[in-house]
Amino acid sequence: MVSSTSDTSAKRPSWHWLWLLPVLVAPAIWLGRFRSGSAVAEDAIQPLPVQTQALERVNEYQVERTYTGEIVARRSSDLGFEQAGTLVEVLVDEGDTVAAGAPLARLDTRSLQAQRQQIEAQRRQAQARFEELERGPRQEDIAAAAAAVQDLQAQLDLARLQQVRRENLYIQGAISLEERDEATFGADALESRLNQAKSQLDELNTGTRVEQVSAQDAQVDQIEASLKNLDVSIAKSVIYAPFDGRVSLRLMDEGVVVSPGQTIMRLVEGNALEARIGVPRQMASRINSGDVQTVEVDGASFEGRVTALLPELDDASQTVTVVMALPPAAQPTIGATARLELQDQQNEIGYWLPTSALVAGERGLWSAYVLDEAESDIGENLYEVSRREVEVLYTESDRAFVRGLLQPGEEIITSGTHRLVPGQLVKN
Repeated sequence: MVSSTSDTSAKRPSWHWLWLLPVLVAPAIWLGRFRSGSAVAEDAIQPLPVQTQALERVNEYQVERTYTGEIVARRSSDLGFEQAGTLVEVLVDEGDTVAAGAPLARLDTRSLQAQRQQIEAQRRQAQARFEELERGPRQEDIAAAAAAVQDLQAQLDLARLQQVRRENLYIQGAISLEERDEATFGADALESRLNQAKSQLDELNTGTRVEQVSAQDAQVDQIEASLKNLDVSIAKSVIYAPFDGRVSLRLMDEGVVVSPGQTIMRLVEGNALEARIGVPRQMASRINSGDVQTVEVDGASFEGRVTALLPELDDASQTVTVVMALPPAAQPTIGATARLELQDQQNEIGYWLPTSALVAGERGLWSAYVLDEAESDIGENLYEVSRREVEVLYTESDRAFVRGLLQPGEEIITSGTHRLVPGQLVKN
């Protein structure tokens, strides 16, 4: 029985050692936490490396300002006829290039040509009469006039004899008073005709009067002036190109009856383009005729020479129009937008910062981080982050001009500002 009891006790498990587990595990857990906390604390004091640049104060900065305008042709003309008529021929089309003096369109001139022929006939007639007066009477005319005078003189002599005879017969009572008067009146009429013939003969012998020659000469001049006026009208029945250029617009076709001054087509000077850009008066005062400025059109840049600053302000924009001649090789589209960039100097004290150094604040304000000296016992090359409030005055590409509580020579943090807070330790 005793041996049986001893075997049973030997086979039963023993649990008395389990109370030692908490004693053994607790130190292990504490040791693990200690090591982990030490690692975290060690990481927490590890400073971040940053990039910086020294601040340099400047007294001014340049602002790039862009002004827009338009590309125009130096010369552009709406062409038409000075007189009414039927359009019979248009010699060009839109887009055609023409040389100065080339015919562009014609009117019907048949009526004008007929008038010219009529006036030309009148001119020849007047010219012949003038030449006749200038040469004077012919000898044949003088001889005929002299013969007429002699004939009338003979008739008058005979009439006077008959008058005397009838007067005697009347006294004797042989004839009536009426018969005597007929003889008297007949003799007087012949005397008048004789005097007239003598005057004509004297004129022929003297020659043509100067006044008659001058009057006829003036009539010839008047007719010739009418011819010249008609020739001008015929010449104006054709439109000629006033300068080298291109036809940008054609408004009329053949067969249309046009009015004086009505536009038929538009001609623009193709090889002489200008940029007309409005700039404020303050900026215009810095531009002089002859200056060379860069003009941008559709992404292309051209060197434009300033030819004029118009004396009147633009009514709409209140700007001064600057006219710049483009080089002949430049062929931008007429009417395209032209851009002019000018440097505007601003007299402000401030600093240039990279835009990456700016930190957005509340209510649209900005700030920047600078390096402050850290405590000497922390370590070498370690600095403390300090915030400076700044005002952004101007930005361009990747930098900004600011003013604020900054000092020349301070090291401004230029990158990684999103990972920083004031008071944080950093390494430079």
